[in-house]
Amino acid sequence: MRQLSRWLEADNPDPLLIQTSGSTGRPKGVVIPRRALLASVEASARRLGESGRWLLALPSSYVAGVQVIVRSLVAGHEPIVVEGLDIGRAAASDHTDTPVFVSLVPTQLHRIMGDTEQLAALAHCHTVLVGGGGLDADLRRRAEEHGVRLVSTYGSSETSGGCVYDGLPLDGVAVTIGAEGRVRIAGPTLFSHYDADPALTAETVVDGWFLTSDAGRFDEDGRLQILGRIDDVVISGGVKIPVEVVAERLRQHLLVDEAEVFGIPDAEWGQRLVAVVVGTADEPDLRDWISMVHPRSWAPRDFVWVPSLPLLPNGKVDRQALQAAL
Repeated sequence: MRQLSRWLEADNPDPLLIQTSGSTGRPKGVVIPRRALLASVEASARRLGESGRWLLALPSSYVAGVQVIVRSLVAGHEPIVVEGLDIGRAAASDHTDTPVFVSLVPTQLHRIMGDTEQLAALAHCHTVLVGGGGLDADLRRRAEEHGVRLVSTYGSSETSGGCVYDGLPLDGVAVTIGAEGRVRIAGPTLFSHYDADPALTAETVVDGWFLTSDAGRFDEDGRLQILGRIDDVVISGGVKIPVEVVAERLRQHLLVDEAEVFGIPDAEWGQRLVAVVVGTADEPDLRDWISMVHPRSWAPRDFVWVPSLPLLPNGKVDRQALQAAL
């Protein structure tokens, strides 16, 4: 925190080096100039309509945690560290009238939903940003029914964190859909390059556009919808299946707490779709649940039931560990 404070006050500081989480591929060193991070902070405050003190519930080694600290410092307030996801205790330690904000990943929000005291504390926050993964529609609805003001964010280390709020780009940010449905982003919040990897930088930043690894589309209201990663399409028996779409559908089931979907090699099908599920629903019910809105062929052939999903230090699901276990 002190390092970031000095970095903000320096005359001409070196850029930040942020290591990506490596949740879906090898970690990369993302170099972010101060101007890009501040552009993101300013655009976020304009979109939220207010600034204030932030609660730090995310690791400060990742871009989302860095953003929380910088937003709070720029607004003139020391951020408050959240211990053990105790939002209520952290919020209660702020004795001012300034608006309070917090940023979470979906897994954290899901776990808070079972704690009425923490949920009430969230409802007293000005805004709760949720990023680092898709926000399930049912989870959002239940949180908002308890008075929590949620904003779903999309972005990455390369965009200085969330740069699309509830499907709409922040001021100055441009988003288009390129070949193969790939999401492309431009604007003042972009990183400068990958550390010690000019080839990857040239491949990823083309004519000022950051080529993400995500597939997306715009809905009828012009809001960006993320469909999953470009490489998260499993071909099973000749059928292309977007695994994140299937996983999102599983998470909407009342008896499913968490779910991730993978393709694993199969001698007969080429790839076999496997779902890793936390919950109490049974396999036939889940297959019927998926086929209600998607082709029956999209239903996983196998289900693995686990008590919880492994997490990375930043709160995201460790998909690499799950894939390796399968």
